[in-house]
Amino acid sequence: MNLTVHQTINIHTLKVEAVSNSSVLQIGTAGIIKPLSNLYNTGGFTGPAPLPGQSPLSLVPFPPST
Repeated sequence: MNLTVHQTINIHTLKVEAVSNSSVLQIGTAGIIKPLSNLYNTGGFTGPAPLPGQSPLSLVPFPPST
């Protein structure tokens, strides 16, 4: 069975409280929602991040790690 839906959506205000890696925001009708997660190294990092408080550029005082 084929179903064709034509709709018009007007959004005046959209408030999103939180977004995480597995969030789905759907507006309108979707036959299938396919999950997709991509992880990109856009900073070109080659190693793990320094532990909190050990970076010379740390601007926020972190509590000691336990």
